[in-house]
Formats: sequence, C-alpha cells, structure tokens
Amino acid sequence: MPYAQAEGARLHYEETGHGHPIVFVHEYGSDHREWEQQVRFFSREYRCITFDARGYTPSEVPSDPRLYGQDFAAADIAAVMRHLDIPKAHVVGLSMGAFATLLFGIRYPQMATALVVAGVGTGSNLAELEAFRAAQVVRADALRSHGWHDLALESGHSPTRVQLKKKDPRGWAEFVAHLREHSPEGSAMTQQYYQGARDPVYAWEAELKTMMVPTLLALGDEDWPCIEPNCFLKRTIPHCGLWMQPRTGHAINLEEPAAFNREMQSFFSTVERGRWSLDA
Repeated sequence: MPYAQAEGARLHYEETGHGHPIVFVHEYGSDHREWEQQVRFFSREYRCITFDARGYTPSEVPSDPRLYGQDFAAADIAAVMRHLDIPKAHVVGLSMGAFATLLFGIRYPQMATALVVAGVGTGSNLAELEAFRAAQVVRADALRSHGWHDLALESGHSPTRVQLKKKDPRGWAEFVAHLREHSPEGSAMTQQYYQGARDPVYAWEAELKTMMVPTLLALGDEDWPCIEPNCFLKRTIPHCGLWMQPRTGHAINLEEPAAFNREMQSFFSTVERGRWSLDA
C-alpha cells in the first residue's frame, strides 16, 4: 500500500492513468473512494491521484491534536505531490477538501494549474461562527463516545445530503457504509481541530484577491450554507467562474457525477488552451 510522508503523518494514496495530474481532495464525510466516478472518467486522459486525509485510515491517525488543522490540510496536498514528483497539477476538492484546495491555491499557487472548489463555505457565516465551532466540539465528543454507526445514518439524512438518497439510493447506502468505516478518533480530531477551528473563507479576502490560479466554484443550489460564501468567492477571486447545479445538495460529485465531470472537463480544456482568463 503506497504512502506519502507528510509532517506528522503518512498519507495513503492511489494513482490511476497518465497525463497531466489531477489531485482529488475528499470531504469530511467521505474518503478517497468518493472520487471513483471522477477517476474512472478522467483517468482516460489524465493522471489521477486520490489520497486519504490524516485521521482517515489507511492514512495515519495522529493522536496529537496539534497535528490537525487547516495548515496541515493544505500542506498535505503539497506533500503528496512532492512525493510523486508532481511540480504542478489541477487540484479538485469537495467541502473540507475544497477548503484545503482553496488554501492550497493561496499558499502554493506555483503548484496549481487549476482549482475546482466544490461545496465550500460551511461554517463561514460570521454571525453563527461561535455556535458552529461549539457544535463541532459537541459532535467530536459524540463520535468519541458512540462511534459512527448511528451518526453516519444521521449525517446521510441531513438537509443538504438527503438529496443523494432521493436520487441514488444505492450511492447513498454506499456513502453511509463508507462513513461507518471511518476512525471515530480520527474523525473526532478532524471535527474539533480542523472543521471547528478553521478560518471562515471571508478571512482570506486580501489573499484571494491576489490569487491568480484559474478557479471553478461548483455548488448545488440546495447546499444552503455554502451559497453566500460562494457568491463572495466569485466576487473576490480574479480568474473565477461559478457553476451551480439545480436541485442538488452538498455531495455534488456523487449526486450529479455526469454533470460534474462535464463541467470539470470543459473547465480544464479551457484552462489548458489558455482561454479561461477574460483578460486574455
């Protein structure tokens, strides 16, 4: 089983195909397996890399809370790329992974040829920020006490995830089954020290205004906590487009894989032809 060494943790990864690299960064509720429909599609023409975040087996689950957080999340993308001798890549992230992808674009712009930032922004509402952070601690404690079995089912029925069950019951059941396999301790650490301690996207306004990496924001129109943050990002990031999929919740790549793949393919093609920037 291949691993890349990052600061404080070894990260399990998989790679498929040949060509320009695409690195996929998973969300809190999933792992590297959530990208299967994208890997099968894009590996025909691209070198596709998926990896499991720290805290998600078979990657290591550090016991030290200081080894979790947004700084590690962005640096771990770079660590995987360096291990694989990849100087530049398209980077695609969903939710927690999208947050890491956005921060990667700010801190490692020389390593990014394009960014796809899908379902980003939960927890960024400044009026509710303290309540959101407190809720992450409560959730982390529940995971430590009870594990994922019942909480996975609860997560699958949340207002921005139940859309997957309505559209694709088999895919939803697989999502819940995978979630139940996650490390309760790794998830709790991630929930408390990454999800519950990260910046709201609004805090990065100055940095985002100078980030020149071509960026596609992807969003479901029923992913309510993320709509306003995405409008802010669209206004702020210079070379940025916003694609919104109707009647879709948070896990946009699982709910609407064909549409998601099509929009990414078009975006990558436009970037690779040098035609994404409207300044050109």
